[in-house]
Parts: sequence; structure tokens; C-alpha cells
Amino acid sequence: MIKSSKILKIAIRILEKNLGVKPEETIAIITDTQMVNTAKLFKKACEFINIDPIVKIMSPAKYRGEEPPDEVRQVMEMSDVAILVTTFSLSHTYARLSSTKKGTRIASMGSVTTDMFQYGLSADYDLVAKRTKKLSKYLNNGSTVEINTRAGTNLKFSIANRTSADPDDGLYVNPCQWGNLPAGEAFIAPIENSASGILVANSTISPLGFLKETIILTINKGRIVKISGNKEARKFESFIKSVNDQKAYMVAEFGIGTNDKAKLIGKIIEDEKILGTAHIGFGTNLDFGGVNKSKTHYDILILSPTIIIDRKTIIHSGKFRIKL
Repeated sequence: MIKSSKILKIAIRILEKNLGVKPEETIAIITDTQMVNTAKLFKKACEFINIDPIVKIMSPAKYRGEEPPDEVRQVMEMSDVAILVTTFSLSHTYARLSSTKKGTRIASMGSVTTDMFQYGLSADYDLVAKRTKKLSKYLNNGSTVEINTRAGTNLKFSIANRTSADPDDGLYVNPCQWGNLPAGEAFIAPIENSASGILVANSTISPLGFLKETIILTINKGRIVKISGNKEARKFESFIKSVNDQKAYMVAEFGIGTNDKAKLIGKIIEDEKILGTAHIGFGTNLDFGGVNKSKTHYDILILSPTIIIDRKTIIHSGKFRIKL
């Protein structure tokens, strides 16, 4: 178990290095009743560097992408920096998007745990940023993507004429910059309706966590058309149905992990950053270059993928074939 003194040290580094916090700035910590204890770590870190943050506590969201209360959005919009320590990610919400447009720097930390302070949050983010920016260039210049795994994933789609989102590199020091912490992924919105094939989920999937059973998704024209498996497959399908949104079945994101300190712990915010992994997101992608509007956004992790972009192998069985 990581020592509390080290957690505090890393939390302070996040404020100063990752977010570039200045003494005169307004800092907001947004949390919910299930994440208060973790949020207190950042409140303590703020106080250590003589900053008195605004802390807003709300009820937990029901799913990723559910909008927070208006009063929470308003606090986010009026702050220089917002740290979102919530049960479900607020990354893909109007509140986050509107706050970003108003200049707020945001660290989205949905479902963050203290374990992450010794894993993904402890990374050298200058190196993560360098690696992520180089990989983003491959996405920006790419057209066709193919993902294969020994487990049975065989998925193809187009990213032609799409631009990757600002690299999720963990450095959000300028107005309007935002991303996850832990960070470390290059990602892009595939062309809607272009994805077809099989996606085998056998590791982490939001919101279920680490799977005990394999779930097989059949995708046609960018949409999940069949979910196969046992108990967890039915639970996953029930989640999608509960959102009551047909656009939640649509492929929205392709991402590649770039954080060499991230570990597989069953939390997607950490797991999808693992160096050499891939993930496919579903639901909304309006906030990073796509046109699919949905109430939610969720991700499926792919371990040890082989990724081919325009017939060039970028990753083979989880190992990079390009210099980063």
C-alpha cells in the first residue's frame, strides 16, 4: 500500500506540474458522496500550497456522461482549474465542454483510487506527452485501421480526414486544456458507420470493471448489433438499454495507451492508459471530433492488440513497432 505522504507529494505535483496551478487562481474540486475521501487528498494538497479550493459535493451520477447539477456546472465554468473526482467520469458532458470553452483547465478523474497514485499518476508526464504526441500524428495521417487479437477481435474502420483530439498527455497548463488523470492516450473518433467486425471483451469494460467472463460484440456499420456471452454480457446489455439511447450502441472512439506506469486494476481510467493497449469507445464523441450525440460514453479495453494503420503495423501483440 502506498504511503499517505507519497500520495500527498504526488497530489501536489499534479497541482503544480500537470495543472500549473497559480496562487491567485480559483480551484474547484468537484466530487460526490462516494468519492469524498479521495477528493480530500486534493483539498489537502491545495492547502499545503496555500490555496483554499471550492469543494462541491453532489450525488453520484447513474452512468458516465450524465450531466451534473447546474450549480456544479456553474462552479466549473467560473473556475480557473477544476478537478473532477467523481464516481463516473464527467469528461463527456456538456458541463465539461462548456467549462473548457470558457477557459477552465480540467483534470477528469472519474473512479480514481489511491492505487493509481503509485501507478498511472506517478508517471513522468513529460515522457508520456512526447510519446502521445508522436502517436497522434499517425492517427491524424491515417485512413484505415485494423485491430486483431489472439482472443478473436477482428475489427476494421476508417479514420480518414479525421483529426485526433488534443493528446491526453496529462499536461493541462493552458486555458481550455483538459483531459484525464491518470493520462496517456492518443485517440480519435472513427468515421461513423465505418466500423465492422468482432470485438472480444475479456479484460476491463466500463461500467462493469474487470470481466470474469468474455463478452463478444458483433459490430456492423459502426453499431453493436449483437452481444454474446453469459451473465456479464446480459448485465452489459442491460446497462446500455438503461440509458435509453440508440446512439449508445455506436462506435465513437479508437484509443491507444501511452503510459508506461499504468497497471491493469479493473478501472478503465487507468487501464486504457496502459502502454500498448487499445480501447474502443461507444456513445458520444461530439467533444473530440465526431458527430455522434449520446447520453453516455463507455470504453472497452483491448489487451495485446495488433494494430495496423494503412497497412503499416503500429503495434504487434501489444508491442510498438514504431519509435516513440
